[in-house]
Amino acid sequence: MGANNFWFPAEWEKQQGILLCFPHNGNDWPGKYGAIQWAFVEFIKKVAIYEEVFLVVASEKLKEKVTGLLEIAHVSTKKVSFIILKTNRSWMRDSGPIIVKKGKERIALNFNFNGWAKYNNYKLDSKVPSTFADFLKVPTQKVTYKGKPVILEGGAIDVNGKGTLITSEECLLDPKVQVRNSGFTKEDYEAIFKEYLGVTNTIWLKDGIKGDDTHGHIDDLARFVNEDTIVSVVENDPKSSNYSPLQENLQRLKAAKLENGKSPKIIELPMPHRLDFDGLELPASYANFLILNKAVLVPTFNDSRDREALNILAEAFKDREVIPINAIDLIWGFGTLHCLSQQVPV
Repeated sequence: MGANNFWFPAEWEKQQGILLCFPHNGNDWPGKYGAIQWAFVEFIKKVAIYEEVFLVVASEKLKEKVTGLLEIAHVSTKKVSFIILKTNRSWMRDSGPIIVKKGKERIALNFNFNGWAKYNNYKLDSKVPSTFADFLKVPTQKVTYKGKPVILEGGAIDVNGKGTLITSEECLLDPKVQVRNSGFTKEDYEAIFKEYLGVTNTIWLKDGIKGDDTHGHIDDLARFVNEDTIVSVVENDPKSSNYSPLQENLQRLKAAKLENGKSPKIIELPMPHRLDFDGLELPASYANFLILNKAVLVPTFNDSRDREALNILAEAFKDREVIPINAIDLIWGFGTLHCLSQQVPV
């Protein structure tokens, strides 16, 4: 553990609920905003079966509308707590706080979201951590290192809750593209991970998948499914632009060690077939699943590989229901279930 004695629980550890933000910025899903609202209602419905939903809505008017949609879809609104806050976007994995534990106390870490070092309109999103921390009645802490604010999105990291974290060089170390923290080295990041997340061991993968707006978020690449097992997406078509980068990441994982010096078990997860819409290759990935208390929600893409991915994840999560959620509309916003959510440990 770091000097703060903070510890970031793994996603499969007991959760109080999931932070979501109802989409209101149609620009994130041009031409599909109507469909997105119903896709999101279905997402809320599934989460609410298992735990509480903390739902950010942009206004009282939107709250009324969403309440109506939830009632039509037979969603138990007793499981939904509304938080009124205007945001720029709905990607709570990245703009929301990362909630860590210190003993039994919870602390909301504010990692200074800046629109993935790509977009200028993020000032409203930067209010999410403190607003949600106030709602939960937990203290908030801005993350700094050597006197400077640290920028890190939740989608860039995945942990096993025992001291190991996975991330990617493209996201955190690329010197030219979407630079989050200029001049930071691996050693700097590892010091930050130790101090704020209780991480003693970092596994560095290389590049992200094609079409990824964030340039290398780990939650499209490789995820812990338990403390010593990692699922890694692979592309078996040598002609695909994802083939080489994902093979490189797989080899790195096979050579990696956990915090206890042992090698992780690696499970290969297929990539869906290439998905294009309006001239763009979309970053569809089965690794963007969300772990809940007794279930795992998995994005699917009307693809013949959906079944294969679901079977692999059902085998990996034998103690949880594995539930597909059609993400063919959501992915037009360049992210799906994991990107849109942030878990809240008990």
